[in-house]
Amino acid sequence: MKMKKLVGLGLAAVMAISAAVPAMAANDPYKIVVMPKLVGIPYFTATGEGAVKAGEDLGVEVIYNGPTTADAAEQVKMLEDYITQGVDAICVAPNDAAALDPVLKKAREADIKVLDWDTEATKDLVDASVHQISDQELAEHLIDKMVEYMGTEEGDWAIITGGLSASNLNAWIQFGKDYAAEKYPKLNLVADPYPTDEKQDVALSTTKDILKAYPDVKGLFCVSTPAPIGAAQAIRELGLQDKVTVVGTCVKEDCQDVLSDGSLDLGCLWNCQDLGYLTVGVAKALLDGKELGSEIEVEGFGKFAVVNEKDVILGPPEDYVKE
Repeated sequence: MKMKKLVGLGLAAVMAISAAVPAMAANDPYKIVVMPKLVGIPYFTATGEGAVKAGEDLGVEVIYNGPTTADAAEQVKMLEDYITQGVDAICVAPNDAAALDPVLKKAREADIKVLDWDTEATKDLVDASVHQISDQELAEHLIDKMVEYMGTEEGDWAIITGGLSASNLNAWIQFGKDYAAEKYPKLNLVADPYPTDEKQDVALSTTKDILKAYPDVKGLFCVSTPAPIGAAQAIRELGLQDKVTVVGTCVKEDCQDVLSDGSLDLGCLWNCQDLGYLTVGVAKALLDGKELGSEIEVEGFGKFAVVNEKDVILGPPEDYVKE
């Protein structure tokens, strides 16, 4: 069962609501912190909308907050404050998993439920890990689509990512590289992944730098939601829509313009609101005493598969194309 499409909220509205989502059915509602890598980009605004909606539906207090830049040290500082406040659950998308280890250990010692979402934390420090999709499935799908739109199984390609320490992005990159090497051996990866710090303008300038250094690049494999948008803007400015293929993970509403003229060939993502909703739902289920088996049921939302004992899987992604 999928949540009904949410009405879009601006970041300010999300933060205002999430600061005090009222308990609708409980005298002493759970306090659940949901922390993204950063606030202020469309992807994490959308996941915040879903988290806030879950709080309203499930009668829990959702605190959706994060740093304004992809800064692990700032996440640690904020989480320390929430531990002191005595929240019931912390759900975090780490900018750097290892950097968060001490604060997550401290949360567990305080009997706070700890979950990661969007990006993995250290496995033995979380009670559950909410995944958008199988990392391998997503990576292989994007590689296949890149080759399809390139129209050839040989040639130069490059990888554009967000932050180099993000475990989910690194997993997609590694699965993608391994799959490309095996299935498309005539593809040539020109360099190590290029980081863009989760910034669209950095992705734009980085793409221009790549194409200046490697003018024969035919495909760009972009992970982190601002990356393919920025890359596509560079392709548009350079007039290379018919020569360079861009595929990657991006928010549906955010990519329509660059899809319209072929600057972006394919965007791919899951329902962002659903991811935020599922994260809160799993946290509440654990606080209610439910255990993770082969699946877990989130009240009013549906049943979701659990693999590797802790990994709750949202489901398959959706492709966004010009047609």
